[in-house]
Amino acid sequence: MIKPIELVIFDCDGVLVDSERIAARVQVALGAELGWPLTEDEVVDRFIGRSHAAIHEQVAAQLGPETAAIWSERFEQLHREAVDAELAPVDGLPEALDALTLPTCVASSGSHDKMRHTLGRTGLYERFAGRIYSSTEVPRGKPAPDLFLHAAQQMGVDPEACVVVEDSQPGVHAARAAGMRAFGYAGGLTPAERLEGRNTTVFHDMRELPALIAEHC
Repeated sequence: MIKPIELVIFDCDGVLVDSERIAARVQVALGAELGWPLTEDEVVDRFIGRSHAAIHEQVAAQLGPETAAIWSERFEQLHREAVDAELAPVDGLPEALDALTLPTCVASSGSHDKMRHTLGRTGLYERFAGRIYSSTEVPRGKPAPDLFLHAAQQMGVDPEACVVVEDSQPGVHAARAAGMRAFGYAGGLTPAERLEGRNTTVFHDMRELPALIAEHC
């Protein structure tokens, strides 16, 4: 028997804040500058939804640890500048949050410092304060289930009663591995077909989310 939904777990980048476009643009520019030319699609495939540590590991394997350290430092600087200049909530997200009546939390591959910055810049931080979880708190990042299971445990909810809102392939894989239902947001950079799969509802407009969740309650 499928349990009623008791908790909605939101990813942050690309789901709450429209930051993945910024991140992808910066990663493409850094690749061109530092010797690893990447297209936006390759950045989405390799980096989107993954932790800083996982991305650093990939860059180090390709370019060496010294260049990876420079890449990480430059990314933080350029990303922060772009966030300050142009970051906004994902289109339709504030309306979706206003319409949701279930408890919510955030579980992201980003660090707490990064989320304080991005959620703060978009006026969303106070909506989730005290209910924000980072991959830095668990042994393995997405696509492993650790982060979502950690969030459910901290919120006191059975994983089977949780749904996850994600925009990346590692994210929906992590939700499935955690035994949670997933809602794959395909209004960002990740194509819908990369989000499709078992126990996953793919949608394109964040305003649709409350009604979609209500159908599963």
